[in-house]
Amino acid sequence: MSVPPRSASDLVAPLKIVFLGTPALAAHILARLVAAGDPRFRVVAVVTRPDEPRGRGLTLSPSEVGAVAATHKIATLKPTRIKTDEFLAELRAFEPDLLVVAAYGRILPQAILEAPRVAPINVHASLLPRHRGAAPIEGAILSGDAETGVTIMRMVSEMDAGPMLLRRTIPIAPDDTQGSLKAKLAELGAAALLDALDQIARGSSPETVQDESAATWTKPVTKEDAVIDWTTDAVTVERKVRAYDPWPVARTTLDGEWLMIWRASVASPEASGGPAGGMVAVKPVPVVQCGRGQLALLEVQAPGRKRMRAADFLRGRRISIVSQLGT
Repeated sequence: MSVPPRSASDLVAPLKIVFLGTPALAAHILARLVAAGDPRFRVVAVVTRPDEPRGRGLTLSPSEVGAVAATHKIATLKPTRIKTDEFLAELRAFEPDLLVVAAYGRILPQAILEAPRVAPINVHASLLPRHRGAAPIEGAILSGDAETGVTIMRMVSEMDAGPMLLRRTIPIAPDDTQGSLKAKLAELGAAALLDALDQIARGSSPETVQDESAATWTKPVTKEDAVIDWTTDAVTVERKVRAYDPWPVARTTLDGEWLMIWRASVASPEASGGPAGGMVAVKPVPVVQCGRGQLALLEVQAPGRKRMRAADFLRGRRISIVSQLGT
């Protein structure tokens, strides 16, 4: 079931927006939306995840979106559960014309999607219908995509399947990580949202139905996903290193301890020189044999130590071409 859009042209400006989001990417989009100061729109409330313990002192702190909302003195809801009559009543009390959702982190029930007078819209960090789901940025890097982008869509009950209002595209650089790409997409997403809101306000927001045959899916990332399988090819492992930087960080084992791999490069996409996970060189940098091809380790981190160049890590450690990773 979809939520039919209503024209914004018959509503009185400013249109009231309730913004739903949680992490830094969403916080940047919210900050840009507020800073734009468009008199046709007003963020009347923010919905974000509850405060969580953060830092060494485990101080209870708001999400990144919650912090932006506090800075701008925007009313904020932090429900532990959203599928309740109480939360729905709180949301409806703001009489929203639009819901703007950006990486909120929860699937919204139909009753919430039907709350705004005009429509619920979502800022999704991929070129839909590719990479629907929870980890579109990681998915684009893992797939070796040459480009990615942001899609602004009207939300329907099926996740990330709604009609698209607009898409914006950027190239993926060979050294882009999850972190660097997320920063680029936060900026792109903010600009795309402002364009989409302008279209909505002018009553000119044509929609494009997604091609279901082209849809791909991503799932939430776990620490287990970041464990390197050296029997895969070097290109795949190198993508994993970039896709999981800064979290959860690609990792393997060495001498029974975890070793995080922060940066790596494909030394050879085809070369073979021993068992998968075995060292084939240690100078000037360690090179590891994969199922196909070889991977050069450039920056690593051992337990309890800082990130460092792999060449520096080798100093003082008994690592040779007989050393084996992942065992």
